[in-house]
Amino acid sequence: MFTTPNLNTWLNYIEQLHPKAIDLGLDRIQTVGERLGLLNPSCPVITVAGTNGKGSCVTILTSILGQQGYRVGAYFSPHLEYYNERIHIAGEIATAKELCTAFTAIETARQDISLTYFEWGTLAALWLFNRANLDILVLEVGLGGRLDAVNIIDPDISVITTIDKDHMEWLGPDRESIGQEKAGIFRSQRPVVCGDLNPPHSIIETATNLAAPLYCQGTHFGYLAKAECWQFWYGNIVTDLLPTPRLLLQNAATALMTLTLLKNIIPVSVESIKQGLIHAFLPGRFQIWRKNPLVILDVAHNPEGCLNLYDQLNTIPTNGKTYAVVGMLKDKNHYESLAPLLNCIDKWYVASLGGERGMPSTAIANLLVNMNAAIIHQFDTIEEAYQSALNHANIEDRIVVFGSFYSVSPILRLMKE
Repeated sequence: MFTTPNLNTWLNYIEQLHPKAIDLGLDRIQTVGERLGLLNPSCPVITVAGTNGKGSCVTILTSILGQQGYRVGAYFSPHLEYYNERIHIAGEIATAKELCTAFTAIETARQDISLTYFEWGTLAALWLFNRANLDILVLEVGLGGRLDAVNIIDPDISVITTIDKDHMEWLGPDRESIGQEKAGIFRSQRPVVCGDLNPPHSIIETATNLAAPLYCQGTHFGYLAKAECWQFWYGNIVTDLLPTPRLLLQNAATALMTLTLLKNIIPVSVESIKQGLIHAFLPGRFQIWRKNPLVILDVAHNPEGCLNLYDQLNTIPTNGKTYAVVGMLKDKNHYESLAPLLNCIDKWYVASLGGERGMPSTAIANLLVNMNAAIIHQFDTIEEAYQSALNHANIEDRIVVFGSFYSVSPILRLMKE
């Protein structure tokens, strides 16, 4: 049996164990989870699926519940800098020692069952949560929903943020089929919160078939943005003068609707909501790192995410030029992702991303040429692309790093160093 006190050694080991990086299905993880006694948490569970906004929704929920004094277990995917970021226990990120202990327990229990990298992480989170005396779990789905590892746990409330065309190789060719896969987290007669303003019919149909009460943004609840605050409404009930968070209001409203439905078992005060909104922060979501020139980090990597990025850029107009530092993965919808940003980018600094899924800079550059994009420069690495943009930018310019978690992560590390 493999064991080591070194987290990086563990991660290298589990990354190489399974023949496929992505191998959707519940049989393997369900068997190991059952052996470890992890399938029935002793506290309420919120499971969050969707294309964009999952991490933001989990962050806002965790922040508000934490402000109320609850001990929250939160599971995120993926991480930006360090693997430990995926697991939060009562406001603290899991330590390397805790993760190594959890991995050792999983290694003992799995015997001859081969688990994917994500399945290992999900079991580690559940194993640590099981020992932490928590009041509530908030779990972010990795990919899809129906066959995602997180779906071995029955949620008390299911949340769908938004549905967009992403991961189509695994989830289907359109929003209806993708919505169907994500609706796989729904449970019979248990409430569903949908943050998508135009949900696919498959979401509504699945909830109806399961007799699961469905609450849709724009119909049953929503928000109204004001100059220096915002308002959340649910039916005729209005909560006003809420502080504007650093994350999208659409996701904040989805989180508040979820907490509204939990008020009888996990109540929160308006003051906890306000403080939670103020303190909610997630790196790489329109994160402004520096000024003169302005540097913005955003993990936008699909059409909806890039359209949101475009809208946010328009809220902070610049007197200078806008430089895009971009790296993307091969399996993304490149044309529809880049199209919304064409009119606001003056120069493109495109980079290759490593690994099997990484897209070469030449492919991105060729696509941009065909889209009649502005000036394009190519680089072997995202760090070289960023450094070149920084060297050429004036103090009134702005640099936007986007296209993938794998684009933002190394730049975030570089700037911290």
